[in-house]
Amino acid sequence: MTATLLSVNLGMPKDVSWQGKTVHTGVWKRPVEGPARVRRLNIDGDGQGDTAGHGGEQRAVFVYQLDSYRHWEKYFGREELEYGSFGENFTVEGLADAEVCIGDRYRIGEAEFEVTQPRVTCYRVGLRMGEPELPALLVAHHRPGFYFRVLREGHVTAGDEIVKTHTGPGALSVVDVDALLYLPDKDTDKLKLAAEIPALSPGWRQSFEDLLAAQDTPAGPAWDGFRPLLVTAVEPESTSVSSVYLEAEDGGALPATRAGQYLTIRVAGAATPAPVRSYSLSSAPGADGYRISIKREGVTSTYLTTQVAVGTTLDVAAPRGDFVLGDDAGPVVLVSAGIGVTPVLAMLYDLVARGSSREVWWIHGARRPAEHPLAIEARELVASLRQGCSHVFYSRATEAERRLAGARAGRLTKDALTELGVPADATAYVCGPAAFMTDMTAALTAAGLDPARIHTELFTARDAINPGLVGQTSRPPHPPTGPPGTGPLVTFARSGVAAPFPGGSLLEFAEACDVPARWSCRTGVCQTCLTPVLSGAVDYAPAPLEPPAAGQALLCCSTPHADLVLDM
Repeated sequence: MTATLLSVNLGMPKDVSWQGKTVHTGVWKRPVEGPARVRRLNIDGDGQGDTAGHGGEQRAVFVYQLDSYRHWEKYFGREELEYGSFGENFTVEGLADAEVCIGDRYRIGEAEFEVTQPRVTCYRVGLRMGEPELPALLVAHHRPGFYFRVLREGHVTAGDEIVKTHTGPGALSVVDVDALLYLPDKDTDKLKLAAEIPALSPGWRQSFEDLLAAQDTPAGPAWDGFRPLLVTAVEPESTSVSSVYLEAEDGGALPATRAGQYLTIRVAGAATPAPVRSYSLSSAPGADGYRISIKREGVTSTYLTTQVAVGTTLDVAAPRGDFVLGDDAGPVVLVSAGIGVTPVLAMLYDLVARGSSREVWWIHGARRPAEHPLAIEARELVASLRQGCSHVFYSRATEAERRLAGARAGRLTKDALTELGVPADATAYVCGPAAFMTDMTAALTAAGLDPARIHTELFTARDAINPGLVGQTSRPPHPPTGPPGTGPLVTFARSGVAAPFPGGSLLEFAEACDVPARWSCRTGVCQTCLTPVLSGAVDYAPAPLEPPAAGQALLCCSTPHADLVLDM
């Protein structure tokens, strides 16, 4: 069957009111008459409001089919829809998603194109159509549409014939690739094949590589919810830091941890409701018990370090965290400031336990020796490594104190780190205050390290992902305004907010509390809002297309089944 370009649809971004917010979006497209000039990154006269998710070289032109128009008209009981209603640049006859493959190439008019990926599931197509559930339906009905990369620029005109010039490798259709990312029962062989298709956009290839890597990672936390652990010791480490040692109540070995992980603790007695806080493990990953080292600041941390006695039990969630030491063979750079030393110290313990021959750079900043926790441990561990070197900076120490500790004068700044000359082929792990991590990341990048090999740990809430929203005022997380809810208690652990659930979805509740949230489709498909559940369970309505793994929840379509603690 001959394929034809039925319509060229263009539109510049505009601000649209949505749920009391303002969305900057280019999803409103309208048919244009005459030839349109297709460029490498766009079409003349067209634009995208959210260039992180739309537009650019890999998503220069979006394509949707007449057959899918007819399908949705029947499904929604709509009259004949105007071309461009799905945000597409090209409305075409033919080129079904089940037949077009990633890497296929087509000539239209003067231009040539290559298929790079399916549509990104996004709430804005539902906003445009007035059908909020549409993002999920596009995936469930196997009608996502796809993007073109522009191989040769030129003019195209409605009515042009679409001529196939090349067949992509692997024979993976747009429907196949869309299902691999968004639907359950993923085929491992197809995942491997998709990750190796050169034409597939880098973001999708990375997603498939991550899915393959996850298959080799143990699923779920070591135990569900919180379990009581016994405090066996509380020991000072500096003028402001103490370590709390924890063991199983029966004295048995606790599950093994990975270097860099953290524990989340519910601290009954510190406040009402019981606050929930997370602390990095500072002990060797193979130890029978756990150790967390806590700086005395704030009500909860002060209570743990000054009021909790040996023999007390604490409610502890299983070790978690993605800030973990990898198995690379090259140099490793461990950078920390203040109490940020704790997760990288666990990594240092792990490297020593392995008898690592890697080049290890230990870089730490503190004010003075009295405020440098775990300093002796770190010094001895680095000295035991075959290729270990230590660079410690004291900003307020005396010359004698610095000389005794072998430390440098001044703060560990971006310039100071740059001057050390860390190897460009290293993998780096950075922990400390947010501004410190920003500076260190910039310095390491300037030193030639691949940004993908620079890992940071932050215990405050993660940055929000709210595509397209503009004019948002950032406020600290807080309990919701208005009458309190009557539902289960929901605790946002990283944000330090706990309140009864008032209804709606968990995502809407997080937004009402100004807890930084991550979302894109808001219909249970894209998994952007996937969040670790530390304790409790959720109910779904509607059910997501792919249920999350144990210990995770999709906030956009869930409500708390009982009291719930979320890692956000």
